[in-house]
Amino acid sequence: MFLVYFLQPSVLGLKGSRSAVSYAQALSNIPDTQITTLDNGLRVASEESGQPTCTVGVWIGAGSRYETPKNNGAAYFIEHLAFKGTKKRPQSALEQEVESIGAHLSTYTTREQTAIYIKALSKDLPKAVEILADVVQNNSLEDAQVEKARQVLVQEMQEIENNLQDVTFDYLHATGYQGTPLSKSVLGTSENAKRLTRADLLEYINLHYKAPRMVLAAAGVLHRAEPDPLLGFPRGDFTLLLSECPYSKLQCSKERLYSKLAARNDDLPLAHVAIAVEGPGWNSNDNVSLALANTIINSYDVTYGGGKSFQPFNIRYSDTGLLGMYFVSDKHNIEDMLHIAQAEWMRICTSATDGELIQAKKALKHALLAQLDGM
Repeated sequence: MFLVYFLQPSVLGLKGSRSAVSYAQALSNIPDTQITTLDNGLRVASEESGQPTCTVGVWIGAGSRYETPKNNGAAYFIEHLAFKGTKKRPQSALEQEVESIGAHLSTYTTREQTAIYIKALSKDLPKAVEILADVVQNNSLEDAQVEKARQVLVQEMQEIENNLQDVTFDYLHATGYQGTPLSKSVLGTSENAKRLTRADLLEYINLHYKAPRMVLAAAGVLHRAEPDPLLGFPRGDFTLLLSECPYSKLQCSKERLYSKLAARNDDLPLAHVAIAVEGPGWNSNDNVSLALANTIINSYDVTYGGGKSFQPFNIRYSDTGLLGMYFVSDKHNIEDMLHIAQAEWMRICTSATDGELIQAKKALKHALLAQLDGM
């Protein structure tokens, strides 16, 4: 069973204190991030860590948010073709060249971005960036590779139905952002996976893979204002325009204060449930307060109720977000778990203790510092 709630009214009021607690001493060895915008609009962010390894990648404003019902899934389709060869590097040559410098290529797609990045030795940065630029700009999209990727996508879509957590969060987006681009799934529809052509994928690349929609980010490298390997990136005057995407504005009444999407399957032993309200986007100062609130809630002990697992979340996009809780429960305990989830929110608003806040700050600082260990 899946049960998704998207609450319409604002119920949190978690502004809280925004005064920063300094832990500058712990951060004193972290290098500054250098940011440059090249003439073609490409933004470059880098930091020198003095480490022997580096990670460099391109983050592109391409994902299901920038797709239509006709081409939904195009960005994810293209991701599967990222390392299948370029116009000057067939797949075997590309793989051999990457292996020759001991590097590792990775990629992923979300609703708002596609990322393609390389982990390599710092001394091989120029070669890594040159390979990255070639992969981003010159994907060959051979018909045979497109058909192979299509088969993989169709199989993945069949398998994803067994990942009940992913399905639940897709349902949450479908109801929370209904009628807007963010409601669409990253994978797209099975119909599109079977129908999209090479021409459709090229059209999507030509529209979205432009320098002003890209950020080249590198860690473990020496920043230069305009490094030579970057000059080959695409140029153009394309301007990124975000479509307005507020959370679903349904008519509210005393009888209906939320939207709900449920899919019932009595053959499943457990219910997967998400409950959320609209949260802030990436740039909001409230994210710090909400991170602390979620850290406090995360200490919930499942022995208090009938839940098998229970976790808060704060999913963020450029201008909006989903703040809520996800839990897995026996189907007979759904109502109890919903009451517990809402009670946790109210407790944060009305009766969280100073001791809990102090402990949450320590835990959050530790988590943030732990993220800085890698490139």
